Amino acid sequence: MKLIAFLFTSVLFIMGDTIDTVSWNSTEYNFGEIQQNIPATATYELTNNSKESLVIENVKVGCGCTSTGYTKEPIAPGESTIIEATFNAKKIGKFTKTAKVTTNLNEEPTVLRFNGEVVRS
Repeated sequence: MKLIAFLFTSVLFIMGDTIDTVSWNSTEYNFGEIQQNIPATATYELTNNSKESLVIENVKVGCGCTSTGYTKEPIAPGESTIIEATFNAKKIGKFTKTAKVTTNLNEEPTVLRFNGEVVRS
């Protein structure tokens, strides 16, 4: 009986101590309509919920029509930063694009998505 109580308490302790090390205000962005050949920027806020510094190791985009902007400096515990994905559309029509964010605190990258429709300028 003591063993069962110990195991139950251990599981509760471990589960209670698990929080996301990072959080996002959103991982989706809808531009709506944007003008052809006029860059548009999506912004995503990332917050460090851990007790150690967060380092954005890489932001990999899915195509050459998108560039990114993010800090190379460590983000302190409790602090936030902005990641930008700037899309310069050449083709008219609907689009969906992604950027994968890799940090030192998560094993799997976070996929940021943005979409919209390109119209003639």
